[in-house]
Amino acid sequence: MIKILIPYALRAFTERNAEVEVEASTAGEAVNALANAYPALKTHLFTTDGQLRDFINLFVGGVNINSVQGLDTPVADNGELMIVPAIAGGCDSDTNLTNEEIARYSRHLLLPEIGVEGQKKLKAAKVLIVGTGGLGAPLALYLSAAGVGTIGLVDFDVVDESNLQRQIIHSTRDVGRPKTASAKDRIKGINPLVNVVTHNAMLTSQNAMELFAGYDIIADGTDNFQTRYLVNDACVFLGKLNVYGSVFQFDGQATVFGAKDGPCYRCLYPSPPPPGLVPSCAEGGVMGVLPGIIGTIQAAETIKLIVGGAKPLIGRLMLFDAWRMAFRELKLEKNPDCPVCGKNPSIHELIDYEQFCGLKKNADSKPIDAITALELKKRLDNGDKIQFIDIREPHERAIVKFPNAKIIPLGQLERRMDELDPSADAVFLCKIGQRSILGIRALQEAGYTGKLLNLQDGLNAWARDVDKSMPLY
Repeated sequence: MIKILIPYALRAFTERNAEVEVEASTAGEAVNALANAYPALKTHLFTTDGQLRDFINLFVGGVNINSVQGLDTPVADNGELMIVPAIAGGCDSDTNLTNEEIARYSRHLLLPEIGVEGQKKLKAAKVLIVGTGGLGAPLALYLSAAGVGTIGLVDFDVVDESNLQRQIIHSTRDVGRPKTASAKDRIKGINPLVNVVTHNAMLTSQNAMELFAGYDIIADGTDNFQTRYLVNDACVFLGKLNVYGSVFQFDGQATVFGAKDGPCYRCLYPSPPPPGLVPSCAEGGVMGVLPGIIGTIQAAETIKLIVGGAKPLIGRLMLFDAWRMAFRELKLEKNPDCPVCGKNPSIHELIDYEQFCGLKKNADSKPIDAITALELKKRLDNGDKIQFIDIREPHERAIVKFPNAKIIPLGQLERRMDELDPSADAVFLCKIGQRSILGIRALQEAGYTGKLLNLQDGLNAWARDVDKSMPLY
């Protein structure tokens, strides 16, 4: 077994590994084994005819072997082979630290695990944050404060007042602005030395590969399953590390996917839950500080991956319960049958993730009729016979009540179906019109014969378009 020491300039192609062990007896066998393990590195080491490139020096026992036996040089078992790019003049001035940077990052420089070399790595690093919401906010704030040289932001949304409870990168005056613009301003306010690249667009199968290619690490701060699978697959195909975090109500998760010998997101979750089965934070809520905790853990993992030498959350899933203030760690295994990262993958390119997550309409399924808030108001003004079914839980109805609505929580709909009047149209109410779709679908499958209507965009639409005295939540 030979240990190969990888220079920083090439670690972007070895998953940030500073040392790689291979089975070999000569320098040539070792370098070839390294190139086979990391195919993206091959073109940086060898010419098209298989010769070692002129600007690559190999050292064994402190001796440059290029001018001696070259690749035929034997290397003892448990020996070391050092790759040294032949760069005249030492480190590129762009990666040196200025006096201003030394003053700004002095608390990092005092840590032997980071020091000057680690801070230079941070300065040279490029990290893409997907989503500038609850998780992306602390990620962006702490990575910029830490001195990550280039931070990319992907988001197509605008700042909403409901975001401010947890998305601390935005402020009240930013309401209505693109999140990427708001986040960039805050990042620059914290650290003007950081290069911020904004991608004010939805991440799709058409643009993900191109966007990800220019970055070293991808940090997943998304809030839906289709984008999580998209991020995962693009990272696997490009050989990028995926720093993952997720939150819901009081629970959080964090890990690192995409390492060569570690699992990917599909290894942990081979398929998504049925649409609507797991509510989003917009429907189920989230403790405001929770994404701050998980996002900061993601930031810590990102910094460790850049600097190297630490133990990242590869193959380990960290679970956090904020209500009980409890951490747990579970071991994750790489699935050899994973369709993306397994031994014989069946998925080789990005797919239609909305279809994969069941978000596209099935031609065989019965359609669900919707009614807008303004259409519903018009029908009420006309005196139409309508019954309202509020499927929300008691704690949510305490926020706002809809007059004359029958209260049947979602989980009780099927067994209480007889309480509905089939002769009157039934309009189902929830916050944003998502859970009510599940309720209508359940009644359809149970054989209910009356007319079922979903209030499009839920009670928030009623508060926005009809009764402005009602709160939006």
